[in-house]
Amino acid sequence: MVRHMLAGSLLAIACATATSAIAADKDYAPVATPAELVNAVNIPYQQFTLPNGLTVLVNEDRKAPVVAVSVWYKVGSKNEPKGKTGFAHLFEHLMFNGSENSPGDFFEPLQQVGATDFNGTTWFDRTNYFETVPTAALDRALFLESDRMGHLLGAVTQEKLDNQRSVVQNEKRQGDNQPYGLVEYEQLENLYPSGHPYHHSTIGSMADLDSASLDDVRGWFKDHYGPNNAILVLAGDIDLATARQKVTKWFGDIPAGPKVQPVAAPVPTLDAPKTKTIYDKVATERVYRMWATPGYDKPDYLPLQLAGSVLGGLASSRLDNELVRGQQIAVRVSTSQDTFGQAGQFVIYADAKPGVSTEELGKALDAQIAQFLAQGPTEDELQRAVTRYAAGRIGGLEQVGGFGGKAPQLAQSLLFMGSPDGYKSELEKAAKLTPAQVKAAADKWLTRPAFSLIVAPGDRKEGGEQRGGYYTAPGIEGAHPAYYLNPADPVAAMGAAAAATAATTPDRSKMPDLGTLKPLDFPKIERATLPNGMKIYFARRDAVPTVNVRVSFDAGYAADPRDKLGIQSLMLSTMDQGTSDLDAQQLAIAQERLGANIGGTANVDTTSFGMSTMAPNLAPSLALLADYIRHPAFREKDLDRVRVQQLTRIKNEMNSPGAMAQRTLFPAIYGDHPYGIPPSGTGNASVVKAATPADLKVFHDEWLRPDNASVYVVGDTTLEQVKAMLAKSFGDWQAPATPKPVKNFSAKIEPQKSRIILIDSPGKPQSVILAGRVLNQKGTDDLVVLDSANQVFGGDFLSRINMDLRETKGWSYGVRSIVADPLDRASFMIYAPVQADKTGASIQALRQDLDAYTQGGEGVTSEELTRIVNGNVRELPGRFETSRAVLGGIVNIVEHNRPDDFYQTLAKRYGTLGATELDEAAKAALRGDDLVFVVVGDAKTVEPQLDAVGLPVEVREPQSD
Repeated sequence: MVRHMLAGSLLAIACATATSAIAADKDYAPVATPAELVNAVNIPYQQFTLPNGLTVLVNEDRKAPVVAVSVWYKVGSKNEPKGKTGFAHLFEHLMFNGSENSPGDFFEPLQQVGATDFNGTTWFDRTNYFETVPTAALDRALFLESDRMGHLLGAVTQEKLDNQRSVVQNEKRQGDNQPYGLVEYEQLENLYPSGHPYHHSTIGSMADLDSASLDDVRGWFKDHYGPNNAILVLAGDIDLATARQKVTKWFGDIPAGPKVQPVAAPVPTLDAPKTKTIYDKVATERVYRMWATPGYDKPDYLPLQLAGSVLGGLASSRLDNELVRGQQIAVRVSTSQDTFGQAGQFVIYADAKPGVSTEELGKALDAQIAQFLAQGPTEDELQRAVTRYAAGRIGGLEQVGGFGGKAPQLAQSLLFMGSPDGYKSELEKAAKLTPAQVKAAADKWLTRPAFSLIVAPGDRKEGGEQRGGYYTAPGIEGAHPAYYLNPADPVAAMGAAAAATAATTPDRSKMPDLGTLKPLDFPKIERATLPNGMKIYFARRDAVPTVNVRVSFDAGYAADPRDKLGIQSLMLSTMDQGTSDLDAQQLAIAQERLGANIGGTANVDTTSFGMSTMAPNLAPSLALLADYIRHPAFREKDLDRVRVQQLTRIKNEMNSPGAMAQRTLFPAIYGDHPYGIPPSGTGNASVVKAATPADLKVFHDEWLRPDNASVYVVGDTTLEQVKAMLAKSFGDWQAPATPKPVKNFSAKIEPQKSRIILIDSPGKPQSVILAGRVLNQKGTDDLVVLDSANQVFGGDFLSRINMDLRETKGWSYGVRSIVADPLDRASFMIYAPVQADKTGASIQALRQDLDAYTQGGEGVTSEELTRIVNGNVRELPGRFETSRAVLGGIVNIVEHNRPDDFYQTLAKRYGTLGATELDEAAKAALRGDDLVFVVVGDAKTVEPQLDAVGLPVEVREPQSD
């Protein structure tokens, strides 16, 4: 044991030394240090508090004419009393169903003003609501947020409660329906004693959701949704004076609520190690090790987070190096410190390579954990982890709102760390952490008894319907009432209510008018071409010191030969295993030192290699990207390892309802056309098993060549600098003498008759419905009218089918339709995960809605047209807020042969749309007479329902791998 640990340590040092030599030789050395990257992370803010206790943070960012509005309430599932699990999340849903002065669905007025990134989320410690709106629509957004903060209950009805209860229960079924969907329940129920605030999942149990009443709604609102329990962040095109005036106007008259009582949530320690095995439809055994750990209120969460990166989070991690690449007994590993307000979990898992027992994998996993605890991280490992951590934070700063932009970073910092700039001090602390400090934290928390969970392939023996409540896990008897504190009396501790009531009462009789909207300012696309034929497309964005790059080749999964489906996906995965000069570990280390992320991906039309990096490190990052693309090693041992991983991915697709449906539908509707393949690109197991390094090299050399490449760059640099760097890294790459390959799209697509293909998936609480038809249009055609017609039917939240199956009937968490626009033949698809006992009725409803729209005279209404036109025009400035979004827009312009001013002219184009034009497009393309429906669900439950649909039904067993 000692000898093995010593050998591993020497090997790690040898690898690090070798990498340094190669990096210096290949000019991959970073320019910016971790400390310098940390210094670049900054969100200037100003703060004020209204008399009613509302805390307001303001960040001025004038790069785009938009403002992020983010409201955080300091209440989550940990505040739920016994018997009311899932209620915080259920209440979040109700907050979108209208208030007293805006009684309709909140998505309607938000879409009308062109809001982007609008949503709400609930977690253990908080509930948040957010949207990014054009500056001219800020008053309307503040009106809506303040109205549901201060004027909600008069609009909440039993009908709305019953409907949203059904929606949430279908959200629960959808999550439970996925492979590993029961793991979170096991994690929480076994790490935290019954009665502990983190013992039950945020989604709650079916029984508790069923028991929620209107009185519960009223009590929850009065107890938790006062302004004194909220943080409001405004980030973007706004200043402090304007923010103070508008926030005071709309929120100032809302009285403070009761002071929310604190919840005690100590970090528990198991009395002894615990082990459990559960069964699920999964490809291979997964072995977990879990510990309850500190939350944001204890300093040890940060060194544990970096310990997780070193152990199993980075691509160069200890577990990847030893269990996946070294011993090759795992196909995947992961380590994370999941941090909540007052506790968290340190979670490690490893997916066994087929043929490897969980006992063998568990012993090896435990040995690596023990070795890490004995040694701690090296200085180099820790610095790479900090670099990756800082780079991720910097990337998020370009966005003002959403899930990870400036507004949520400020709010979370204040909520969990006590100061809006807590993120900054957190990063500074991370940069100063020593290996000894990380080792000490790991020693303290990961030497305690662990919960070991095994997920094994098989039929589930315990379901998820009633999980999520105050379930008593095996080995944990009884409740612990000391962990639960009753909420405050609704009439007690009104705080600053008297001062707040003196504020001016705003006019809420109508929505605020919009100000003057600013048009989209899409950056200029600059062009250049290298002598070897590589085309360069560049746009400058300097809001943050980052650069995004995509090298795109005209290939894609449609280029896979029909007798070698999956060869390209296998090639891309093997390219991640190193170049001719760098092995997999060295390649990962080089990226981590640069703060860069490099990876290959494909869709049906293109094969792309993306990179995000810090602007100071652009030159060495491009050099590394060029080496990655041009000189893959395709070593036999790496291919053998990746082969097993891809076979496992294929097997996982056979157990995932959504993937099963896609693997069936695309071949059914496209036939022999190149798009008639599983869209994931993983292909056929037989091809993957037989592939050789020579096969990968043949595909690489045939399709990845400079005269078949386009390079897209957006970020904090210039075209001249980019061209010079690309000339250095790619300039000597010459195209072969052979002509460029061309994909053959001449295959005839046979007409279909509407039918149902039922894939039997026993025991599923939910069915996945996926329907589709091939369109005559190509993706390069003008699809603006057709896309708009589809928006009415199923293209957004307020669409007809989502309003019907989700908001009216409550049979689904969400239903969508899409016009997919690959470069050749486009398609129309409907996606509807529904509760199993409503599968047949859901298909009937979808068909009826489509027939009514396209054949029954229920064409586009004036209200729908106004909403679509206004929303699409007004959202344009927010749609391209980030460099990554701009890069995607440029790729779309170039690859779909659009004019450079395509997005600038969209506003005018949308403004000319008429209902008749949309109706004609829908009638021609969104037809139901040849829709092929694929249903993945429990045949015993579903098949009897399908008789009433009136379509031929073919029942199939799940595909084998």
